[in-house]
Amino acid sequence: MQQHVKILAILHIVLGGLGVLAAVIAMAFFGGLAGLVNYTATSHEDMVGSAILGLIGAVIMVVVLVLSLPGLIAGFGLLSYQPWARILTIILSALHLMNIPFGTALGIYGLWVLLSNEGTALFRRPAARPA
Repeated sequence: MQQHVKILAILHIVLGGLGVLAAVIAMAFFGGLAGLVNYTATSHEDMVGSAILGLIGAVIMVVVLVLSLPGLIAGFGLLSYQPWARILTIILSALHLMNIPFGTALGIYGLWVLLSNEGTALFRRPAARPA
């Protein structure tokens, strides 16, 4: 089961990293368009359009980052078998079920790995022993 947890962690890190990359690309694209419109602006409406393009890029970047960073954080936590990472990944896996087809597959796999008896046992911390 340790191998499954590592695979799940890597999948979350890769998907989170791709999300962060997509956010940066979206911001660069819309920021570039805003700069181009602003460079060629001849009226007040062009300036407003440039600002709106920049705002759209910023909103898209923030939304994609908010959706991607928890998976990235959970993936790194899973690699070190942190109990909070198991809980976060179970929540993310349940949310992934709605993202057909790849998210559904990842969600089912994550729930199977983390809710199994063996998966649960990997994240239990040993009780502190009295001295």
